[in-house]
Amino acid sequence: MDWYLAVVKNYVGFSGRARRQEFWMFALFNIIISVVLAIVDGIAGTSGLLGGLYSLAVLLPSLAVGFRRLHDTGRSAWWLLIGLVPVVGPIVLIVFAASEGQPGDNQYGPNPKLVAQV
Repeated sequence: MDWYLAVVKNYVGFSGRARRQEFWMFALFNIIISVVLAIVDGIAGTSGLLGGLYSLAVLLPSLAVGFRRLHDTGRSAWWLLIGLVPVVGPIVLIVFAASEGQPGDNQYGPNPKLVAQV
């Protein structure tokens, strides 16, 4: 839960780098919360209102952590736009998000693994 809250608190932090664990834990909690809200929406008969509001609320934090994750792999945040390409785009983004970050400092900042260990 700390990883999720750390991303939400840094909701406008588009610069720097994000570790794989930070990105994937945020994604996991997003999925869990979305499923719970979908169930509540179904029971309450609100036809997706709660899920839509939640998606809108986490839009900026999701973009920010996506930018930072791509920065960790040495890619520009513009690569997020490849997700708009049907079928292939999301697969490419998943591969990028799952790949190891650059081991040392890069143009986007210091390695977050080394900063976390100090």
